[in-house]
Amino acid sequence: MLPLLLRFSFCCLLLWNLLPGSSSRARAQATTSAPYAKTIQPGRLVVKLRPGLPVPSQIPALEVALRQLQARRVQAKFPYSRLPAPDQPVAVDLSRVYEVQLPAAAPVEAACQVLRKTGAVVYAEPLYSYPPLYQPNDPLADSTRAGGQYHLKNIRAYRAWDVTRGDTSLTIAIIDGGTRLTHEDLARQIQVNRRDPPDGLDNDQDGYVDNYYGWDFADNDNDPTREANSVHGILVAGCAAAAPDNGKGIAGVGFRCRFLPLKIYPSSPGTGAFAGYEAIVYAADHGCQVINLSWGGAGGRSQFEQDVITYAAINHDAVVIAAAGNTPADLDFYPASYDHVVSVATLTPTDERSTNATFSRRVDLSAPGTQILTTLGNTDSDYFAVGGSSFAAPLVAGAAGLVRTRFPRYTAAQVAAQLRRTTDNVDALPGNVAYAGRIGSGRLNVLRAVTEAGQHSARVVARTFAPQRRAYAPGDTLRLAVQVQNLLQPLTNLTVTLTSLSPHLLVRQGTFAAGPLATLERRTNTAAPFRLAVAAGVPLNTRAVIRYRMQDAATGYQEDQYETILLNPDYVVLDANNLTLTLTSRGNLGYDGLGSDIGEGVSYQQGAPLLAEGGLLVATSATRVSDNIRNDRRGADTDFQTQLRAFLRTQPLRADQEALGLLRDSLPTLTRGRTVGVRIRQQAYAWATAPHRDYVLLEYRVTNLTPDTLRPLHLGLFLDWDLPGEGGRNVVEWDAARRLHYLYDPAAPRQYAGVRHLGGGQVTAYALNNQAPTGSPVRLADGFSTAEKFLTLSNGTQSARLLTATDASQVTGAVLAGLAPADSVVVTFAVLAAPSLAQLQQAADAAASRYQQLLPTRSPRAAGLALYPNPTTGLAQLTLPAGTVAVQVLSAVGQVVATYAAPAARLQLDVRGYAAGVYIVHIQTPEANYRLRLEKR
Repeated sequence: MLPLLLRFSFCCLLLWNLLPGSSSRARAQATTSAPYAKTIQPGRLVVKLRPGLPVPSQIPALEVALRQLQARRVQAKFPYSRLPAPDQPVAVDLSRVYEVQLPAAAPVEAACQVLRKTGAVVYAEPLYSYPPLYQPNDPLADSTRAGGQYHLKNIRAYRAWDVTRGDTSLTIAIIDGGTRLTHEDLARQIQVNRRDPPDGLDNDQDGYVDNYYGWDFADNDNDPTREANSVHGILVAGCAAAAPDNGKGIAGVGFRCRFLPLKIYPSSPGTGAFAGYEAIVYAADHGCQVINLSWGGAGGRSQFEQDVITYAAINHDAVVIAAAGNTPADLDFYPASYDHVVSVATLTPTDERSTNATFSRRVDLSAPGTQILTTLGNTDSDYFAVGGSSFAAPLVAGAAGLVRTRFPRYTAAQVAAQLRRTTDNVDALPGNVAYAGRIGSGRLNVLRAVTEAGQHSARVVARTFAPQRRAYAPGDTLRLAVQVQNLLQPLTNLTVTLTSLSPHLLVRQGTFAAGPLATLERRTNTAAPFRLAVAAGVPLNTRAVIRYRMQDAATGYQEDQYETILLNPDYVVLDANNLTLTLTSRGNLGYDGLGSDIGEGVSYQQGAPLLAEGGLLVATSATRVSDNIRNDRRGADTDFQTQLRAFLRTQPLRADQEALGLLRDSLPTLTRGRTVGVRIRQQAYAWATAPHRDYVLLEYRVTNLTPDTLRPLHLGLFLDWDLPGEGGRNVVEWDAARRLHYLYDPAAPRQYAGVRHLGGGQVTAYALNNQAPTGSPVRLADGFSTAEKFLTLSNGTQSARLLTATDASQVTGAVLAGLAPADSVVVTFAVLAAPSLAQLQQAADAAASRYQQLLPTRSPRAAGLALYPNPTTGLAQLTLPAGTVAVQVLSAVGQVVATYAAPAARLQLDVRGYAAGVYIVHIQTPEANYRLRLEKR
């Protein structure tokens, strides 16, 4: 009876048959279609220091933040990494990457935000764990395999070996679940490190003791043998590098090429952690010319992971091969979808797409991946037929080894191009027609790859969008400058034609005449970039594909390359002035939640992001609060839902940019009284001319959807700023005359940022110490509870200041005495940023002036409210509504020139000493605010 194996999910799909003669046959279980998900490793993150900075212990701001996070250890992630060479402009410097180890229970994403606030890092990211992509659970599954390595015939490997059989000097890194050192078809194929034999010493001084057979990065030891119940790495190794001509078992595609086993999964739960990217750096540093990655997951892109891939492919010229995935969907799958990776999808024995294969424009080529006979590894002489992209990828890795042997002067990029250009096109097969262009250039043909030296191939190797954004809105126009490189034989007259495959993205100028290009020569269209426009009516979150078609008429060369652009995202970006601000459709500012990459943040003059998290809060009591910001349950609340997604007006009415959106929460009867029950119309305004360049106006019209009066009603903005400098050294100040709430670093005040309340209700302001100790009224270190949110909204302005320098946030809002059923009220704020306090104050004054003068009055005239005579030459009588709290007179630029607290029902305004012009009389009541224009002659 066969031992049970493979209870995890690497890039494999279908099990399986034993070799002919076995009495066991099995039936493959149905596979899941859910994308494999990456997970955050607890207590670990990476940071990359900004250029020119010393080690973390010599950066005061970073040192303070690490102490606050109770970091247990900070160490160089790759201390032996090679620095970029002068002739490698796109190479990366991994010596500036450090790993930070935190307490296991520490919230990693929140810790990353703290470190970003220091201004000392390019990025701070969690370390992720990727699942092995193995689909089947039962090795006794049935299969229709007739026996033998059919795939070697399909990919023309037998005939390719007549041309080249690889070389023992070429090493393929198998970064996976370990190996069996004594298997009859693998033992002699392992690339051992003769410079460091097992003697307890680090003889080659590479930082690894006795790494003779490879390394176990998950458990941090020198034993790369597979963990219990896992033979995935052995199966993968056999596909690429099983020993040929030994009269036993099978032959790997790489023939004489050796393999280096690097183990990246722990041998037992809790003893180690996934370490795929650490192993990639090791493989590159130790001379592996081909690297195979038969694992991955769907999800967002990581810059740290891309840096590691770039380091291997560019700094070390390694060919990186990765499995495209086993989820039958069109999706980005990492690491296969990163730049500089050859992404391999799965075919059946008839060259048709496997029904469980991932497909996308990022796939480079396909290879057989079902019923692949390979080494098993439960004994020293067992074999099995397996399936999945895990086993398609190492066939290509073996082929890459042969190409590198046949053409030793080829760079990694040229090897990848040769593999792509020599495939057999299989798009016309019945099972592939619907996937043409999304299963790569065709099925791997190793014979063509090692014989056809006259191929042509160009590649777009760099691109720059202007404006540079993560996504584009309807009506946006953009320019695209590309750099194209000729990788193989010289081209006579290369042209690059840009085409949009989406009706929602229009190409206005799509031709680039690159001209003649020698091998490895580059050319750019910076002087005349491509031009594109986003059409109106684009559906939400549309992913538009653009195609670069490279052609050379003289040689008959044609090749396509694809790129995806996100259109009409669920947020808008106001960038008409110095302050760039993202407004989401659900009331968040900057990003769609803490740690989210949805959004383009808040920045000043295209600088670093200034805001970690921001969003709208609405409340009526300590148990009835609606918001979409962080909570005290290691997540975020999701009370607001989109009714009309945020969009930029194509023809703004009052400003250079105007955004509009509609959101609401649930009725309290549906949430057991937890939510408020309001609809909110949010509008944003930005102007491009002085003195209005340093702020964005945010206006919220709140409508009561419940049958009861909301009494009282609180509305405010929570903003957790990431000001440049030392993130844990900010104070919060309160300018009562301006109703301006702002933060800055008192020791190095390079940036000021904050909020001014402009209208609607009575202003409230609360300063939060993000590092407040246990027992504090509000403690963000353990989350932001509903009761804490209400406290920050309902405490007036008595807690508006925080003068002890710390990691700080703010809540700035307004309280209204009540809002009747179906009634509406408007509350307006200005979000501001400036390099000095004086400039911030000027922006606050300008915001008040612009709001009062250009935007229509937002509240009805109160009964009895009157101002006469108007115009006046000096004295004016003001009749006030009952309960008036205060009256202010403001100049045309928003400066407060007079304040009257608790005035009587009749008030005489004396403006005889004021210059002639227009003034604004601002009346504050518990119910609403009113504004009257007063003209002085």
